[in-house]
Amino acid sequence: MFYRGIKTNIFINIAVLLVLAMILIDFVITIAVQNILIRSEISKGSFLISSIENELIHYDETGKILSDLDFKAKLNNMLNESGFSGAVILDTKGDQIYFKGESGALQDEIKILAKRSIQSREKITEFSGTSWGVFWKQSRFLIISAPLFRGEDIIGGAGVVLQLEEVYGQLRHTQRLIFIYILVNAVIFTLFGLYRLSKVTVKPLNRLIKRANEYREDDELFFLYEKSDNEFNKLSKSLNSMLKRISEDKDRLQNTVKSLEKANFDLKQAQEDIIKAEKLASVGRLSSGIAHEIGNPVSIVIGYLELLKKNNINDEERREFIDRSQNEINRINNLIRQLLDFSRPLDVGLKAVSVHEIINDITKALKIQPILENINLELNLAASIDTIMADPDQLRQVFLNLIINAADAINSVNNKSDGKIIIESKSLTKDDDNTGLNPIKLNIELMDNGPGISEENINNIFDPFFTTKEPGKGTGLGLSVCFMIIDKLGGNIKATSKQGKGTTITITLPIYDKLTNS
Repeated sequence: MFYRGIKTNIFINIAVLLVLAMILIDFVITIAVQNILIRSEISKGSFLISSIENELIHYDETGKILSDLDFKAKLNNMLNESGFSGAVILDTKGDQIYFKGESGALQDEIKILAKRSIQSREKITEFSGTSWGVFWKQSRFLIISAPLFRGEDIIGGAGVVLQLEEVYGQLRHTQRLIFIYILVNAVIFTLFGLYRLSKVTVKPLNRLIKRANEYREDDELFFLYEKSDNEFNKLSKSLNSMLKRISEDKDRLQNTVKSLEKANFDLKQAQEDIIKAEKLASVGRLSSGIAHEIGNPVSIVIGYLELLKKNNINDEERREFIDRSQNEINRINNLIRQLLDFSRPLDVGLKAVSVHEIINDITKALKIQPILENINLELNLAASIDTIMADPDQLRQVFLNLIINAADAINSVNNKSDGKIIIESKSLTKDDDNTGLNPIKLNIELMDNGPGISEENINNIFDPFFTTKEPGKGTGLGLSVCFMIIDKLGGNIKATSKQGKGTTITITLPIYDKLTNS
């Protein structure tokens, strides 16, 4: 885009305004002068008719106009000197006694006007024909007619015609001179106006621009005031005031940012503490079930140790008792390791993990829990790709909380002996179906046939400390922690439920792309 500075804009606007103003003045003056010239010609025509009237000598008893022998010669001289191109004189009966000019329609028109003047006893002025005027097409002829009097009696009528093209030609010639004058004046006054306006506007603006380019934050009084009390002086004061407020706001903003950074750090720390607390609660529930499972193999080991103390056993039996004791100890060791997997400190580092593998590990550990004693835990992990970027410990905590919540819901129903928990997975493409060749998301659904959740509570289950369990049986943080972990991974978690028909928890997570490492 072509750049135009303020000087160029001022020059163009001044030039346009001056030219338009002078053209408008010229138009008005030209029209006024034209009207004055036409009125002058009308007066001249009236004077010519009066002169014709004075040249008439007398009329006879029959009413016919008589004239001197030199009447027509005198009348021709009068027409030539006045500039009128034609004339008609009629007697009282309307008969033509004199005519000069081009015969034709114009002669008939002059005679008609002269007859009307005789009849009305008044002067008549009319325009006829068309011709190009100064600015547009106008009348070509000026026709003036008037009755001729001798005392109080009418002795005839006369009409004269003037071609207005001579008037228009003079005005057009004058217009050429005026346009030259307008052009010269426009250039002179535009340059003068540009100089004056530049001095009072452009120069102060350039000083402000220069000062703005030299701006430093430590300047106390940045924009210097003008000597004169004008708008630029007020602008300088306003800019100084604005920069002062900006500096103050910047200090407050820096303090606010620091406060927000500290609050964000404290919030993240609080979230980690909540996750740890909920994890400890889950581990506590696991520990109570594992303690029961550890008790059985410990009793078996103790029994085998008592048998080993006896002296009446042979070497084969001794080796058998030792092998069985070792198997039970290995069983205890596996249970403890599973518990340690859940209770070890959080690893905030993200890495590529298999969701199916984590779900399988958790279900193996939970199947021995009393809480799942009468519940069928069914897996249908059909996703073609299950690798995501996540903290495996936090992901374990999510599925552990969800399975325990589902089991609690099923067990809350009296005589619930056919409980079922189903975990399904599938890959999603961009169109949210599993028909594409390049899945971009992993969808996991955990369904139970428990009592379900009411409509008034379904929208609140992910809120911190919200729980429908009895006091002492839940913290209300489990699902809230799940929501925080899934959201941090860029995923989504939602719940759908109908009372009496169970609950479905749906988790959507972005799949890890090995090519882009994301």
